[in-house]
Amino acid sequence: MATINKAKSVRTHEGAKGRAFAPEQELRRAVMNCMLWEDQFYESGVAIGERIGQLVPKVKAELVAAIAIDAREKMKLRHAPLLIVREMARHEGHKALVADTLERVIQRPDELTEFLAIYWSDVLGPMKQRKARALSAQAKKGLARAFAKFDAYQLAKYDRDGAVRLRDVLFITHAKPKDEAQAKVWKQLAEGKLAAPDTWEVSLSGGADKRETFERLIAENKLGALALLRNLRGMQLAGVPKKTIGKALDAMRTDRVLPYRFIAAAQHAPDLEPELEHAMFRSIEGHAKLTGKTRLLVDVSGSMDGPLSARSAMRRLDAACGLAVLAREIGDDVEVFTFSNAVKKVPARRGFALRDAIVTSQPHGGTELGKAIREVDQKGVRLIVFTDEQSHDRVDAPKGVGYMVNVASYQNGVGIGDWRRVDGFSEKILDWIIASEQD
Repeated sequence: MATINKAKSVRTHEGAKGRAFAPEQELRRAVMNCMLWEDQFYESGVAIGERIGQLVPKVKAELVAAIAIDAREKMKLRHAPLLIVREMARHEGHKALVADTLERVIQRPDELTEFLAIYWSDVLGPMKQRKARALSAQAKKGLARAFAKFDAYQLAKYDRDGAVRLRDVLFITHAKPKDEAQAKVWKQLAEGKLAAPDTWEVSLSGGADKRETFERLIAENKLGALALLRNLRGMQLAGVPKKTIGKALDAMRTDRVLPYRFIAAAQHAPDLEPELEHAMFRSIEGHAKLTGKTRLLVDVSGSMDGPLSARSAMRRLDAACGLAVLAREIGDDVEVFTFSNAVKKVPARRGFALRDAIVTSQPHGGTELGKAIREVDQKGVRLIVFTDEQSHDRVDAPKGVGYMVNVASYQNGVGIGDWRRVDGFSEKILDWIIASEQD
């Protein structure tokens, strides 16, 4: 009879011969770019979430916990790590690490309620029916520990309406306050008597004048960097002077803001590009250097135009452009190419001009990554590819040092041979490349 002892053949969504991964790497790929339950270009968010659930029990508990922590602390993801912990709570071999992992990945009060919503997400019916499913002891312990991390201001800021409220978490977990002051705060939370925090959301929802509110918050330094970037358009519409906004951008902390955040802000406030670009360059100051010669290959195919989230105008291409901007600034000698159906060299620009040159370099069509890699000279250079790894054609091994930076959650990747693989679009990607080469 015909043999059945054959290697499993996998394909990418675009039809090229794909590369399957061991469960740990597959879980990392699925999680590090995952806006939970948000559809991606080729695959639904539900399918990605289900695959994460199926992979968790196949990976050692310590590794699963590490992936959840990396996703929260390095990739700044909020919901995917919570899903991982829920799946850990369902499997005997993983339960022992649930409390420690949950306490670590919950960094905002609303993540307490989000975890319970995810925990009960497959149970139909009103809230009291959902409560009928017992919360695991480890989950209770982790939530209780995490609850104790937040002060009155933080709890009041995130005490929002929803199927699960912060007071529900408090009652369900039987959290113990660390002192009398915290006990008083929790009593006020339970009774709905916490003082409203002085935030732009509270001020504007209360009917205050928008211009006066934004100007006051700026003057009192009460707008964080991300809040400032997200509200630029609103400030302009409210009539806040451009000079005032510019001063706020000059004064804001940029050490935790990635270049793609500035790219997103510029889409909504293009007349503030000079100020945003200046702030973006400040965020890069002091970064470790990418030594030697580097060639970047940036995927500009149609699938990279997909949004990161249904609530965001940010595309995967914008994230790739942000990494290219960072690489150009910290690299000794960096050349940038784009690929779709063709390969195009991008002029030696920087900042927003580099973003524009990448986006307009060619039509956003199919993905011929294999062709691009064969056409770009790799002799004596470090090759870094930013892509969602969905190619039409075969992707050969790199001829030198090659990094495949994956910015999507798809199951199968591309490329034969010794590609060094990185998943996600954090600034930590380039940090990791620099550190690994130094080691």
